[in-house]
Amino acid sequence: MDGFINVLKPPGMTSHDVVYFIRRVTGIKKCGHTGTLDPGAAGVLPVGLGKATRLSRFVTEGDKSYRAELTLGLSTTSQDAYGELLESHNAANIKPEDFQHVTAQFLGQITQVPPMASAIKVGGKRLYQLEREGQTVEVPARNVTIYDLQVVNSWEWQRPNPRVLFDVTCSKGTYVRTLCSDIGKALGCGAYMSFLLRTRVGDFRIEEALTLEEIKSLCDENKIASALVPMSQSVGQMTLVEINSSALKSVSSGATLYPRGIQKTSKDIAEGELVRVEYCGKLLGIYLGAKDYHEDKERIVLKPEVVFQTK
Repeated sequence: MDGFINVLKPPGMTSHDVVYFIRRVTGIKKCGHTGTLDPGAAGVLPVGLGKATRLSRFVTEGDKSYRAELTLGLSTTSQDAYGELLESHNAANIKPEDFQHVTAQFLGQITQVPPMASAIKVGGKRLYQLEREGQTVEVPARNVTIYDLQVVNSWEWQRPNPRVLFDVTCSKGTYVRTLCSDIGKALGCGAYMSFLLRTRVGDFRIEEALTLEEIKSLCDENKIASALVPMSQSVGQMTLVEINSSALKSVSSGATLYPRGIQKTSKDIAEGELVRVEYCGKLLGIYLGAKDYHEDKERIVLKPEVVFQTK
């Protein structure tokens, strides 16, 4: 059984807990999630089964959407509700228009420095592991992109701790709690993320996500296959490359794909672009566009990243 289950992760479970649950109820040992979602957060967590686990890193390359709440005037060690209180300020002087003005400055590419309580690896260890061991290291800054940020609702303005609910669409690697913290710093009062719901990962949306109870019920009725998102659909954001039958053998063996083996593409391919290669609707692999020269002319060839054997 190969494909993805679009899981609606409940708060209070780690992403690994969800994978363990899927393994147990499906009886499939080869399972893996597509990027950690904080234990306190809820929302979309695609879980790959069988061969689909090899596509997990490509699913995480897509942008993500969240609904989050930040609380102004309070800063915590973890930048969310689960850390210790660092500072407290009266944010009653902050106005909604101040918030809108500051958040506009965070659109586009920004630099973030995530907290120690995060899953980033430094020296082969996760930051949260180092924090538990009492170690403090310099956390590397990272460039991320905020594509869109829209306020949904807000409460308690002119009080010490106003709250703002907002939707954000961002690139891979963005820490929404760090975004909340940085917005609070820019406003001069501090802030922490008081709620987080992931609403989309690439083409996986919360509207189609299944609760753990629904997944167990489908397994009990031997209907879980009906809930699987096909491997090709899971990377549907990639350019489609359909090959000729003459190239099937070489592609299946992991050889470079040259233009003569390509029947058609959904759009032009750029150097460094990841594409999905298919034959008769079946996903054969993920390939990377690379520059090449033939008879003194520049062209794009496709180099294999992941190849699935055909039977």
